[in-house]
Amino acid sequence: MRHPEPGQCARALLERGIAIQRGPSPLRKALTQIFVRPPETLSPSIMCIIGDLALDWRHLDKRIEAISKEIELLAEQDDACQRLMTIPGVGLIISSAIVAAIGNGGAFKQGRDFAAWLGLVPRQTSTGKHTKLGRLSKRGNKYLRTLFVQAAHVVLIRKPAAAQRALLPWIERASKRMPHHNLLATALANKLSHIAWAVLVSGHDYYPVASAEAA
Repeated sequence: MRHPEPGQCARALLERGIAIQRGPSPLRKALTQIFVRPPETLSPSIMCIIGDLALDWRHLDKRIEAISKEIELLAEQDDACQRLMTIPGVGLIISSAIVAAIGNGGAFKQGRDFAAWLGLVPRQTSTGKHTKLGRLSKRGNKYLRTLFVQAAHVVLIRKPAAAQRALLPWIERASKRMPHHNLLATALANKLSHIAWAVLVSGHDYYPVASAEAA
């Protein structure tokens, strides 16, 4: 028997008059309360399904924790991952994913090629002497592209010290042209991918001035 996904579980509870906020955290909290005091609207069979779902989540949490520890250990032992993690917003997951996907970055001639492979380069249309930038192609490695966008959001929100020298001034200038937060995050993700490629091929840590120029 296939167990219901969290969204399906939330909808099933809603049909029985139990409203829960969206997201796994509110659902987890609600399930705990349901087990303590089961509502009369929930039949024994529904309670059994909910119990199976909660058990699946516990197993998944343990698996995620084990894999996270494996990734952390691998990243600590890999020089390329360590160098990538000197880039603002880049942590264990994204650094190990980059190295696993492109190694030392030698398959790409420049950072723009890597960004294009990720699907972070806007499509270009030429009319006469003018070139217009359109939407992202979103081709290439979707998983890594998502990680870079998430890294960009981290930089925009947390403004880490490593970003003070080069990235934050660039962000301030870019925000005047791109006031929409998601658009700015995507542009920053593009820039971070350039920097990541430069760090890999150079064999050096992230240096704000040098990386900003290279990107």
